Amino acid sequence: MVTPGLQREAKMPGRRVSVPRAEPISDETDAGSIAELREVAKGCRRCSLWRDATQTVFGEGPDNAKVIFVGEQPGDQEDLAGKPFVGPAGKVFDAILDDAGVDRQKVYVTNAVKHFKFEPRGKRRIHSKPNAGEIQACRWWIDKEFELIKPNLAVALGATAAMSLLGKAVPVMKMRGQVIQREDGLRVFVTIHPSFILRIREPADKEAERERFLQDMKQVKRLMAA
Repeated sequence: MVTPGLQREAKMPGRRVSVPRAEPISDETDAGSIAELREVAKGCRRCSLWRDATQTVFGEGPDNAKVIFVGEQPGDQEDLAGKPFVGPAGKVFDAILDDAGVDRQKVYVTNAVKHFKFEPRGKRRIHSKPNAGEIQACRWWIDKEFELIKPNLAVALGATAAMSLLGKAVPVMKMRGQVIQREDGLRVFVTIHPSFILRIREPADKEAERERFLQDMKQVKRLMAA
């Protein structure tokens, strides 16, 4: 099903996608609000990433947000601050949301994995991509965030987020701009992670990719209103 008015911009496969839920842990099931869930998540031990991370970095935004943006994992600055999307990629994300007319204060922003995974290199901590097991271990938190907020749209920012939301590996560049509907009715819009823009060296290519991401966010704004 394609959202009316977006047939040319947001194509979607005909069949719905079934996504298995993560198994709950008994002491994590009582939270009845995002604030309570955030407190519970501080003690998360669902995978081993908590051992080296500074803290759990949980999602932020209003409990009644219409859209949830899902990234990969917190980076170095997010790990230290305890907030999602506050590092270099977060600044790009905020600027492009603003250009697209999407109010960051009215959306919920979170990550597929809640702890920073990294490799030490001298005094630096270099980002390391979460594996499938770590993504699955953190799925319980994502499921609970969506259960409490009940958005009508999710935005998968990159491959890790898409895997978390759709339950399988997704070719992001091929499916970019598509809206996939899960069996539970949630619409998932697939696009890149803003960190991809930062990794482009050529100024002209970087600007072109920024413009493409801006157009993606303008689609998201229209989908939010649909």
